[in-house]
Amino acid sequence: MHGERMNTPPSPHGAGRGDRPSVQIGALVPLTPPGWVAAGRHLLAGLELGVREVNGAGGIAGRPLELVVRDTAADPERAAAAVEELAGLGVAALAGEYHSVVARAAAAKADALGLPFLCSSAVLDALTEQPTQWVARLAPAQSRGWQIYADFLLRAGHGRIAVAAEPSVYWTSGVRILRDRLAPRGGSIIEFDMRTLDPAAMCDELVGSRATALLLLVGHPEPAVSIVQAVRRDRRLAETMIGAPAGQPEFPGWAASLGDEGAAIPFLRYLPERLGPLGARVETALREELAEAPSFVAFEGYDTIAVLAELLRSHGADRARIAASWPHVALEGTRGRIQFSRTPGISAWQWAWPPIQVVDRDPAEPGRFRVLHAG
Repeated sequence: MHGERMNTPPSPHGAGRGDRPSVQIGALVPLTPPGWVAAGRHLLAGLELGVREVNGAGGIAGRPLELVVRDTAADPERAAAAVEELAGLGVAALAGEYHSVVARAAAAKADALGLPFLCSSAVLDALTEQPTQWVARLAPAQSRGWQIYADFLLRAGHGRIAVAAEPSVYWTSGVRILRDRLAPRGGSIIEFDMRTLDPAAMCDELVGSRATALLLLVGHPEPAVSIVQAVRRDRRLAETMIGAPAGQPEFPGWAASLGDEGAAIPFLRYLPERLGPLGARVETALREELAEAPSFVAFEGYDTIAVLAELLRSHGADRARIAASWPHVALEGTRGRIQFSRTPGISAWQWAWPPIQVVDRDPAEPGRFRVLHAG
């Protein structure tokens, strides 16, 4: 999917319609494994819908908007190389990315090259080592979302939490946020290193831990699917809640892999209780495009283009002027009014704050989501 475009370099400054050169935006998206391909597909669908609508409304001062897509495959080095290539091709700005560790590599490179980067979907608090003017983000910071998730756990009566974790900056940061939020209220976290435990051995450890909830801080589909199956089929763990703050159950592939066993696993998603008129219209268009319900990631893609198009209309394709304008953005997105500000502890310009929900798949109807908590 989208392979042809990815492998064909655009003509200088974009061919565009007729002889009008296009305004180009580089798009970083995980489209092949080990990247989370379902997330990449939804992100790209949102980006592409946004571009089509901008061009249908006359483009950027009469010039068509063009996406130059690069597949990151969840590889930070590949993403950094793509940023360098896209900067050289003359893109006005950079959009996208889902994986936090990859977005961090892209943000560092964009910062070094002076290329505006609107990060669509990655949540790691520190996208760059130092505060930067070049990077802004639409997704909520991990600290915000995971604190809300910790509050949900406590409200649901879970104070002793086990985590099945793989090593990564993102998972380590998530454990720290949860621990900091739970500890003052008597909560505790027990960590299981999934490099050394198989799912059956982890179940034995979980029984001994006396934890009432197990959080999946691991990749999807594996080992997440195998862990869920092992826990669900272990009678000793019949009362154990499984949670997935990073959102693994969001996409249809989860339900396809796990069926009923994948229900009642609460996760974070970034949608309001009700979509407004713009959100509802975009949802309909995305559903048609994807042939399935759009995830919040698809809305993040659409909103990314809405913001960048607004800046390009106001400031042209001048990179420095675009980057200087993050604090002046104020527009209606699919999930609320988007404005960027400086937030303590967060290095990028941040939309503070997108709506955040804790939801799960309804055991009675795994294709339907239930909102359990909102922050």
